[in-house]
Amino acid sequence: MREHPDNYDAELLLRLYDLRREAKLRQAREWFLREFKADSRQELEGRFPSGSQENAFFRMVVSYWEMAASFVHHGLINEELFFENTNELWVVWQKIKHLAPETRQKFENPYVWQNLEAVSERFEKWFAGRAPQGIEALRRHVVEGIHQR
Repeated sequence: MREHPDNYDAELLLRLYDLRREAKLRQAREWFLREFKADSRQELEGRFPSGSQENAFFRMVVSYWEMAASFVHHGLINEELFFENTNELWVVWQKIKHLAPETRQKFENPYVWQNLEAVSERFEKWFAGRAPQGIEALRRHVVEGIHQR
């Protein structure tokens, strides 16, 4: 990865931001951050069955952040610039990481959400290095939000 971000990094970051502003993705993100909760793959499929709006929202949000994470993971965008501008990727991973083992097993694919996982782990280390208590405060906020639903 390049040490310093350049105009290409800024352009890609702005394009990712523009995608986040699309009305349907905005609605999906709002639902996901406020309402999504599933303790298992079985509960996910039961509460949000294929064909439902919620299932579409789930797939839209998770696939968007998996794609964005793949850009970071493969060095296509400066990691620090990306991390300075969003923590939503990490929040999404916190809400689904417990579903990863079952999902990977179900689809017989150990790479499901791999980029999201790897970049979230790097974000956590980066954030903890900048604001050591901040990552725990963010974690408490996310966990409290999940348990309130």
